Amino acid sequence: MLGAIQPDVIISTAAYHKVEECEQQPALSFAVNAIGPRNLALACQRNNAVLVHFSTDYVFDGACKKPYIETDLPHPLNVYGISKLAGENMVALTWERYFVIRTCGLYGVAGSSGKGGNFVETMLKKAAEGAPIRVVNDQILTPTFTGDLAKAVSQLIRTEAYGLYHVSAEGQCSWCEFARAIFELEGLDVNLVPVSTNEYPSPVQRPAYSVLSKAKLKRLGINMAGWEEGLGRYVLARKRKINVSAPG
Repeated sequence: MLGAIQPDVIISTAAYHKVEECEQQPALSFAVNAIGPRNLALACQRNNAVLVHFSTDYVFDGACKKPYIETDLPHPLNVYGISKLAGENMVALTWERYFVIRTCGLYGVAGSSGKGGNFVETMLKKAAEGAPIRVVNDQILTPTFTGDLAKAVSQLIRTEAYGLYHVSAEGQCSWCEFARAIFELEGLDVNLVPVSTNEYPSPVQRPAYSVLSKAKLKRLGINMAGWEEGLGRYVLARKRKINVSAPG
């Protein structure tokens, strides 16, 4: 198919990202997140196409308390993170014209077909139910609006400065702080209860700190907006979508 199309650039968003399932199905996780990118890199090599492959902040363990740079040593805590790190290396090993993009806390107007929505929509749905909402306050990240990510990727592709990049919004917050910002933007009075990760036992370890440094990206003249600005743009975009899809 790619040979017939002869694309200049291939942007792959494919991933097996249900973290709990990855833990139970490591072979499938590696098939999708490592072998799949290798096969796509081989196809790009045959067709001399640029490959854009997305990775994750989960390649780190969260022990660092300052934003991770691209040269920091990865240390995944779960099968998903390990399989994504393997995918990064498969791409780099196979083909030289590539961009591997690590990003963090994605949410977008299209939602997530694999997970049935995104964090913002989940919070708004829970707010409508009227019950107290418990959200962890000890996992620090940078929520990133996919519209902002897409804009940065379109700029990055044009540089031909191939390699590994961290691309996420600027700033940082906890999931609880992110939820509070969502409710404030929507003018909702919600009983938001901060809780620790320990109150939500999980068979999967997650990094407690997932902030990525964009210093390398900035050196190319590409700047990311703050996560608060991205959230504001998302809220406007979702309202436009709702209005467009409303009957009449």
